[in-house]
Amino acid sequence: MHFINTLVPEDFRSVVSKPLKRFYLCTTLSCVGTGLTLSLFVVYLHNVRHFSVSFATILLALTAIAGLAISPLSGTIVDRVGPVAVIVPMFLGEAGSLVLWAFARQKPQIVVAALLLTFFGGGAWGPGSTLMSRLVPVEHRQRAFGINFMLVNLGIGLGGLISATIVDLHHPFSFTVLYLLNAGMCLAIAMLYLTLSSYGHPLKEHREDPKTRDEGWREVLHDRRLIFYICASLVMMIGGYGSQEAGFSLFVVNNLHMSVHVIGIIFFFNTSTIVGAQLFILNRIQGRSRTRVMAYAGVFWFIFWLILFISLHLPAVIAVISICVAMAIFAVGETMMSPIGPALVNELAPEHLRGRYNAAAGLTWGLAGSLAPAITAFFFSEHWGDYWPLFIGGASLCGSALMLRLRRRLSSREDGTELVTTEV
Repeated sequence: MHFINTLVPEDFRSVVSKPLKRFYLCTTLSCVGTGLTLSLFVVYLHNVRHFSVSFATILLALTAIAGLAISPLSGTIVDRVGPVAVIVPMFLGEAGSLVLWAFARQKPQIVVAALLLTFFGGGAWGPGSTLMSRLVPVEHRQRAFGINFMLVNLGIGLGGLISATIVDLHHPFSFTVLYLLNAGMCLAIAMLYLTLSSYGHPLKEHREDPKTRDEGWREVLHDRRLIFYICASLVMMIGGYGSQEAGFSLFVVNNLHMSVHVIGIIFFFNTSTIVGAQLFILNRIQGRSRTRVMAYAGVFWFIFWLILFISLHLPAVIAVISICVAMAIFAVGETMMSPIGPALVNELAPEHLRGRYNAAAGLTWGLAGSLAPAITAFFFSEHWGDYWPLFIGGASLCGSALMLRLRRRLSSREDGTELVTTEV
């Protein structure tokens, strides 16, 4: 019992309500579906459907650019109708898009399916963060976001293990099975989110107040702290998730000449580390400077990319072991970054603009998702792919430096060093 109290304090366990448990279940199921196909976008198009690397990476960048337009629209709608009214249609639409993607063969079909997946698949994270802020008191948000991220990776890890047992580059239908399984997950999740409808309505007092009712994106874009955070986060995302999704699997298969099955094993080390370490890390970072912790995350990511580069010069078995260790190191950085980012954004956001703030912060994923594939395509098309990890590692360090500069613009409460309690 003492061990449980150490990992998950009793005051937090007391606020884990049934609605929050259902939210966490939705997160887990969603990410099992995501884990089935994580980081296979470029490999699927290039190695299975035999499109060029340039087409695959350009399409990945195009979908990310399209996502940039969706995020602000999603944030505006969330502030007007509530998060659940946005999330449910998004998951239903994603299910249909996955079915189309699974059977698409020609370039026009592939492009349409990819854009639909972007529209429906990318619109739920911002509303999800807004819904989470409704379900958890402010002093527990950082821990709640951290546990949510742990469940994200538990789901992805389970999906990755399932994927590793099914996927085969020589049998394209195995990929079709994965995408259809993901579609089924989306339908189940939409039904679960419907049970949270009572928590997902717009707040009446803000709709009736003329001042808050008329405020919108102008006020969001005038918040210099948020804009600086978005810039710093963008650089970190290019040095982290964006490049990992755009080129890691391609680098492993084409530069390190490893089997596609190895990718699932490597990602298992990533997700299992997050699941095992997240609660411990949450306790370690509680009350510490949020920006400094995010800067440390960038350093961990740099180490990951450095090991990936060094693996080019190692024997195959040692290279696989090294990359698995590197993935665990990357995961530790994720356990630092992911709970803090949403908590910081929601600390800055006024309630009536919370949907827009989360959507604006979510733009970093879309921007990184468009820039990282372009960078990846440049390096690989120019036959500089071996040096790609070093460049991305440099972006991680730049992101760390920007996070330290952001610290000067925040109050101690916003930076997480001042304890916040809810008045009863």
